[in-house]
Amino acid sequence: MKRVFVTATNTDVGKTYACETILKYYAKKGVRVGYFKPCETGVIDSPLDGTKMLNLVKELNNDFTATINDVVPYQFKLPAAPYVAKGEQNIDFEFLKDKINYLETMCDFLVIEGAGGLMVPILEDLFMIDLIKIFEAKAILIAPSKLGCINDILLSQEALKRREIDFEWYINLFQDKESFDEVSKPFLENYFGKLNFLHELE
Repeated sequence: MKRVFVTATNTDVGKTYACETILKYYAKKGVRVGYFKPCETGVIDSPLDGTKMLNLVKELNNDFTATINDVVPYQFKLPAAPYVAKGEQNIDFEFLKDKINYLETMCDFLVIEGAGGLMVPILEDLFMIDLIKIFEAKAILIAPSKLGCINDILLSQEALKRREIDFEWYINLFQDKESFDEVSKPFLENYFGKLNFLHELE
């Protein structure tokens, strides 16, 4: 895997935490890591997630000399789906692919972070899930441990499979943590067999 796209079953599931975990995991293996977030919403002064990850990557990889505008090319103030937050601004996907190619001159493994869940709209007829194919990346799907995660996991995986997108998935064990073993784990373990948890990569 040279390029992975971290996505999730919904918003506030832990994508940025997952990016941090994955970056540290590969850096420990001696891999030169990099980070890219095509767009971040809810930006007031500077992109919080993008800045945090850029600072981390610079600690992990001295060759990564990109700026915050390289790492987060589109920054929108409104905390909403990019389709709404961008207003009249155009999102240029060729420009984004050029940014990826530039960042990959400084790293051997690039983590791309999406915004929200898979079906968050970017254009009227283009969604976050479509970026994964545009960027020719493997997907890393992050799922929560809260009540209702079974439905979200199955729907998200169905969408990825229908688009023939290669993916791995991990459970971020932080919501309803105390009840997960009793409420959601029995079905998930029976249905999928072995479960992968994000904290196991730490």
